Amino acid sequence: MADSLPPPDIVRSAYATLVVTDLAEARRFWVDLLGFVVTYEDSSALYLRGYDELTHHNLIVRSGPEAAAGALGYRVRSDRDLARAEAYYAALGCRTARLPAGTVRGVGEVVRVEDPLGFLVEFFAWSAHPERLQQRYDLRRGAEVARLDHFNICVPDVPRAYEYYAGLGFGLSETIEDNQTVYAAWMYRKQTVHDVAFTGGAGPRLHHLGFFAHEPHSVLRICDIIGSLSLESCIERGPGRHGVSNAFYVYLRDPDGHRLEIYTSDYYTGDPDHPVLRWSVLDPRRRDFWGNAVIPSWYSEASPVLDLDGKPQPVFELAQTAEVTVGADGFTAPPSE
Repeated sequence: MADSLPPPDIVRSAYATLVVTDLAEARRFWVDLLGFVVTYEDSSALYLRGYDELTHHNLIVRSGPEAAAGALGYRVRSDRDLARAEAYYAALGCRTARLPAGTVRGVGEVVRVEDPLGFLVEFFAWSAHPERLQQRYDLRRGAEVARLDHFNICVPDVPRAYEYYAGLGFGLSETIEDNQTVYAAWMYRKQTVHDVAFTGGAGPRLHHLGFFAHEPHSVLRICDIIGSLSLESCIERGPGRHGVSNAFYVYLRDPDGHRLEIYTSDYYTGDPDHPVLRWSVLDPRRRDFWGNAVIPSWYSEASPVLDLDGKPQPVFELAQTAEVTVGADGFTAPPSE
């Protein structure tokens, strides 16, 4: 049983893979517009990172017939944790594969699994180190993204997702809840608000990738750049201030509809007695601290995910009460209002 086996020692969320239908268009968005650094590229894929990142990449954008989310990559403490990951997930009845070093460019051996929530996850311990760019201010462009911070995933059952990630040793920073259920949760391994968060909804689907920038003006600057290029349709939501996490944010959509968040201003969670901040589902500040309405697409749309064979995972409808109901005419009230 997995309960009797130690989980892998996960350090942080490290990279994600997105499948896109037009790699040239994706490059124009992620590199030319947003300013991501290209560590490596070929005719089928881009390996991208932020200016602070010292591992090979934060994002793999690869060409495919249909837009989808591929693997979510977590760094583990040591090679021993790769064996732990294999044993742990095998005990959970999950499919696993061990990939030789270099199969995923720039990293060592990888353990790839279909996790209990239906997501494709990769664990790695070693990475190549590209050129250090933290102080190459002359190179910074676009949103001046520093690093990948978190994955936000759509799951039909948030309490189940919480229990699974708690079993992996993740801490809980914030929730949205009422007396009946938990509607969303934010969990961490590194000492920030989250490495992974759960949005209740049809799933498994990838809601968004969160990228950290150092300054609020970076969030505003990319919005101004987008506006000046008449590309404002790719701004889905914001800029704004989250109640949960305190992040100053904007949400964008790439040419294939994949959602990303560029944000700053979260906080330290490393104390062993870190208290959980529990937001009422009735508090209008939970999703936007200024009380601005959340548009329907933010709750209803997300990227499909691939399985271990590279095929789209089936999507299951929400198995719990929804945080809000999105209808043809917009929102109804939160569940207990």
